Amino acid sequence: MAYSWDNRVSFVVKYLYDLDNNGYLDERDFACLSLRATIIEGKGEFSYNRLHENQHIMMSLWEEIAELADFNKDLLQDGRISVEEFKQAVQQCCQGRRYEDFPQAMKLFIDSSFKMVDLNDDGVIAADEYRFNCITKFPIDDVEVVDEAFNNMLNDDDRRRGGITLSRYQELYAEFLGNPEETPAMYLFGPLSEFFYSDDFVHLDNV
Repeated sequence: MAYSWDNRVSFVVKYLYDLDNNGYLDERDFACLSLRATIIEGKGEFSYNRLHENQHIMMSLWEEIAELADFNKDLLQDGRISVEEFKQAVQQCCQGRRYEDFPQAMKLFIDSSFKMVDLNDDGVIAADEYRFNCITKFPIDDVEVVDEAFNNMLNDDDRRRGGITLSRYQELYAEFLGNPEETPAMYLFGPLSEFFYSDDFVHLDNV
């Protein structure tokens, strides 16, 4: 079940958005994402201009997700989005769609995510950058499974280029969120494990 659509979306919540790991999304998570993106893009250096740009991207994404996911209209009361609400929003706006058809703020986030992984700014996510991104996001004890996931994701064109370009990353990201079938895109973020959420806690079981 590690690569099921449901588990993939749970992964996105836990390791890409829910930075305080409380099982919910709220505005502070996206404020933290703004700073994280700025520091990673700058490789430790800080730029107020880049922070303001990333704040625009991340807060626009938060507002977009909040509008799509607040099905019970209680966001103004509790200021947070549950995992299930987020999954419904992704199902509504991403399933069966290409990157070009995604909401604008989500596309900006995807492009920003590529920049954070492409550490040397050469326009290609290579194996070393993929490894670094995986190992800094979730617990992994075997580099071989990371390399296997990377190789399983690549097509012939990717191999010729030496990795994943922005346009290919966009395509894979859209499939990761939007295709309920298990395809090579399921390896975009590395070798996944199975995630379980409840209203009170979050825990991870390796598979």
